Amino acid sequence: MAFIGVDLHSNSFTICRLEADGSEAFETFQLSDADIDRFCQSLDADDQVAVEATGNTAWFCDEIRACVGRIVVVNARKFQVIRRSVKKTDKNDARALAFFLSKDMLPETRLRSAAEAELGSLVQTRDMLVKQRTMLINKIHAVHLRHGVKLKKESLTSRKRLRAMDLVRFTPLERVELEALRDQALSLSETLARLDREIEKAASALKGFEEISSIKGIGARSAAILLAGIGNVDDFESADKLAAYFGIVPRVSQSNDTDTRGRITKRGDKLVRTTLVQCTLIAKRYSGYLNAFYQRIKARRGAGKAIIATARKLLSIIYDTLKNGWIFEDFPQFKIKEKQCPAGQSS
Repeated sequence: MAFIGVDLHSNSFTICRLEADGSEAFETFQLSDADIDRFCQSLDADDQVAVEATGNTAWFCDEIRACVGRIVVVNARKFQVIRRSVKKTDKNDARALAFFLSKDMLPETRLRSAAEAELGSLVQTRDMLVKQRTMLINKIHAVHLRHGVKLKKESLTSRKRLRAMDLVRFTPLERVELEALRDQALSLSETLARLDREIEKAASALKGFEEISSIKGIGARSAAILLAGIGNVDDFESADKLAAYFGIVPRVSQSNDTDTRGRITKRGDKLVRTTLVQCTLIAKRYSGYLNAFYQRIKARRGAGKAIIATARKLLSIIYDTLKNGWIFEDFPQFKIKEKQCPAGQSS
């Protein structure tokens, strides 16, 4: 068995093959079908491979998975040996990966399934387009404001209101500008509507969709974002581990008798974290349990910290829901629907 570190790039990869006797061998391959086949032929069934998580890591792992015994995808943020290396070369990076793999000391990260990765990419694209439409609407609002016309920005998200926008009061150049902004905003609105349909369709096919969407406050699109972000819930030992993955746990600094806890780490996916908070704001309106918890924390620590604490509480409910396969019949009363047994079987 050999331990192989792979320094992966967009067009090539450098490997360090560390044998059991401590000998090393280096080689650089191109990311071509011929070179990947040649690399696979050099592998043994019990070899272990370590590669940092990058944009094409999932594809690379799929190409070599059948040829090796184990693949470790390394969390680059946590693996500081490479990032802080004084002499940073492809060979040294590959050597470090191979060495720490042999000691089983690499911080491993998760790879999402193809369906989860595709859905995650699509919801990120939707979020980007929403922000672009918001910029266009803000600009339309600003042009109107120059003429003393104050519009509600929310009204400009309506395609009907955008098409009916009155341009008579504006100069010829301003009309050209407003028409361009309006047309782009309308186009984005149509695109977003199509994306929403596809996102909801793809999310409904994911495991856990029915369970998580039975929680009051989590709609189809929010369920898609959360499920794509969580992936396989069994990867997390506890709800606290999931909260740390979402980045809604406080920073902790302990030394001797000093114990300092700061703001949340925000290390997870920002869109997933934001979606969780938005769902929490809705869920606490219906759940007496969540609302009572929110009000208790708010009285002591303020609204900002209270909503984050409540979001973490909701995330614990989401974790338990996915873990146990719960489907809520009445979420505000925390009533879980009884599982139906197949015909001919007793419960």
